[in-house]
Amino acid sequence: MFASDISVERREVILTKIAQKVVDLKLAPVAIVMLESSKPLSFVGSQLMVFLQPVVTSIFPFHQYDEVAALMEDRANVEELIQRIEKLEDGRRDRKG
Repeated sequence: MFASDISVERREVILTKIAQKVVDLKLAPVAIVMLESSKPLSFVGSQLMVFLQPVVTSIFPFHQYDEVAALMEDRANVEELIQRIEKLEDGRRDRKG
């Protein structure tokens, strides 16, 4: 599967879901640092995800794993995910007070 195989609507849903989960787990700062530092290697990271897919999906029930791996090979999607995490984290902080 390639990033171009995923519709724009599906891409939006997946990135929002990942960002929301990261913020809910209060891992936004760690995730942002990790994503920013790995952005130049996003293609290599996505290929590592493909390589590890049989092991990971046998342990964790993750139905969109192949879609996430495909999305992460494009740096623009990584940047979009970072921006969504930042926006949701700012909203969480504002609500918290």
